[in-house]
Amino acid sequence: MIFITAKFRIKPEHADDWPRIAGPFTEATRAEPGNLWFDWSRSVDDPTEYVLVEAFRDGAAGGAHVGSAHFKQAQRDLPQYLVATPKIVSQTVDQDDWSELGEMAV
Repeated sequence: MIFITAKFRIKPEHADDWPRIAGPFTEATRAEPGNLWFDWSRSVDDPTEYVLVEAFRDGAAGGAHVGSAHFKQAQRDLPQYLVATPKIVSQTVDQDDWSELGEMAV
């Protein structure tokens, strides 16, 4: 799978509204057949930072995502709410779901 983590720094006046602002993009991405997850979290240290954790079945699914109409729409719509270009880590990993953290087994 393609595993991606990205950090988005949102303009302070839009930080509380970011889930709503990014909502259409989030919903459309989650509906893609090759999307495994697309989850936003807000930093506990910086209320203007959101972290996106996303995964796609494979490179073809990732390519379909980047080529989608909703991705292109997000490229046009979302930057106006950002302080800076998002930072990203993207890797291909040999698994297809989350693994359990054995060191903290419950």
